[in-house]
Amino acid sequence: MEFEVFESLSSSPAPATGDAASPLVRLQYLIDNTPAIIYATVPSGDFKMTFVSNNAYNVLGYRPEEMLADPNFWFDHIHPDDAPNIFSSLAQLFVDGEKTYEYRFRTASGEFLWMHDRLRLICDDRGAPVEVIGSLTDITVRKHMEQEQQQLIARLSEAHDQLLQSEKMASIGQLAAGVAHEINNPIGFVNSNMGTLKHYVGTLLQVVDSYSEAVNKAAPGSALAAEIEAISREADLGYLKDDIADLVSESMDGLKRVKDIVQALKDFSHVGLTDWQYADVHAGLDTTLNIVANEIKYKATVEKLYGKLPEIKCLASQLNQVFMNLLVNAAQAIQSRGVITIATGTQEGWVWVRISDNGCGIAPENLKRVFEPFFTTKPVGSGTGLGLSLSYSIVNKHGGRIEVASKPGVGTVFTIRLPITPPGSATAPEQG
Repeated sequence: MEFEVFESLSSSPAPATGDAASPLVRLQYLIDNTPAIIYATVPSGDFKMTFVSNNAYNVLGYRPEEMLADPNFWFDHIHPDDAPNIFSSLAQLFVDGEKTYEYRFRTASGEFLWMHDRLRLICDDRGAPVEVIGSLTDITVRKHMEQEQQQLIARLSEAHDQLLQSEKMASIGQLAAGVAHEINNPIGFVNSNMGTLKHYVGTLLQVVDSYSEAVNKAAPGSALAAEIEAISREADLGYLKDDIADLVSESMDGLKRVKDIVQALKDFSHVGLTDWQYADVHAGLDTTLNIVANEIKYKATVEKLYGKLPEIKCLASQLNQVFMNLLVNAAQAIQSRGVITIATGTQEGWVWVRISDNGCGIAPENLKRVFEPFFTTKPVGSGTGLGLSLSYSIVNKHGGRIEVASKPGVGTVFTIRLPITPPGSATAPEQG
């Protein structure tokens, strides 16, 4: 255990340790050089100090006589934010006999030190209060360590939540890829069957037409020809021939859309491609647009202003997650019908992606906080506040930057800047 060495204010030298030393002199010396300030106050009113050990000068910079001269010295030097809690509970000292506080106390230099203050009420034989004695210990270093520890715990909690969110998205990606794989099989044979059905229907319609023509040639005006004509009119064969072709064609278009969505799910998740690889940013944007199409199509028109981009080395599925967060946020910022613009380009070994909207915008006081974990302006239950925080983390992992500019009532612009080859990506470990 280490003790701080104080400069003694006593004019007398350190007392001898032998029997010749006066116990009172020895006690005074020990009190003046202990790490804790020993004090006494009256047990009522303003708790005016009646005794303060000389080491107060070493800790607080005040000489005991100036502390004793001011009846309000103790109260006047407690930090304004800490004083109400002390004042409201000090009366409890006369019930419990002891109280302990931790508060900030202003020193002679004007700075505040954290003090641990333990008070004890001294009573006479009849139980009447005589005085209050206490000890003040400087705990500033401990408090700073506690604050640093709380900040570290908060950062670890943020990292933990981001990791959970990232793992959740990875799991959703794997699930999406699995679902896409399972859907692919039935979609494959349904698509094949629809192609065959289209051919069969065409053949059947040709057979029906051929039967009708053959009967008309063999027995024109006969009862059989009249009956066949009546059956055709009753069934509205002409309409059926046109409509059945349209139905088959529309069904095949729908199957193609399902097939495209399934492929987009597979491309978006990039399952099995969790290491650093060169990828096409435009393909990632288009894939993500297919995924979030239902979120956007009722709110905004998407304008693409794509420049010519080289492939970049990246974790494609994670960048797709960033694009999805920004596109969904842009759609949600638009109240009625608006425009989302996606522009891309290159500049000196970097590529940039700019996603802008003409939505409600972000208030200036919130703009600096948009990348903070758990910060959200959405109603409770509508958002976790982790989307942009996770996006910031992903872009930072790629050695890039993400910037935001916004004006309320005008819209918001997010710009992502990514190096073509991120530093350290060649040796980046596989994520599995």
